[in-house]
Amino acid sequence: MMGGLTKEQWVARYSRSHQHPVNRVCHTLGIPLILASIAFFLGGFFFHGLWIAGLILFVVGWIFQFVGHAFEGKPPEFLRDWRFLFVGVRWWWAKIHGRA
Repeated sequence: MMGGLTKEQWVARYSRSHQHPVNRVCHTLGIPLILASIAFFLGGFFFHGLWIAGLILFVVGWIFQFVGHAFEGKPPEFLRDWRFLFVGVRWWWAKIHGRA
């Protein structure tokens, strides 16, 4: 599924397409918002109205992603290769640990 590349190679590829400082900040903020939105969506099954917060977090997170790519001057990698949708979280984790 991941094309024979290691996790580190995918993260390195992702990192190369996210060089602009504004794009990196936007992704550093947007990725965890998208992740948090999943928890809020799931919580919405148990707590009335929580899905609305999840929707807001999801939309804001993706706005950050696309604003960042506007600064980068190129479209998101996942538009060419859907597997990059699974790499963003790994890149974010590597970045907050000083490895990306």
